[in-house]
Amino acid sequence: MYLIAIGWIYVVLLMSIAEATSSTGSVLGALITFVLYGALPLSLVLYILRTPARKRAIKAREKAEDSQ
Repeated sequence: MYLIAIGWIYVVLLMSIAEATSSTGSVLGALITFVLYGALPLSLVLYILRTPARKRAIKAREKAEDSQ
């Protein structure tokens, strides 16, 4: 799961660098590209994919508290 995320953020980073160094591009455009194509969607996908692990951790914590 993390390998795909690292690969995607790498591709988006290269897209942003290409836009920032282009003669018709801008640094603001590169920043918007990085946030809207990379950071925001990737954080949302990782949050959704980690939901089962978070639920298991909460149940384990509650079970540990109940056993004490």
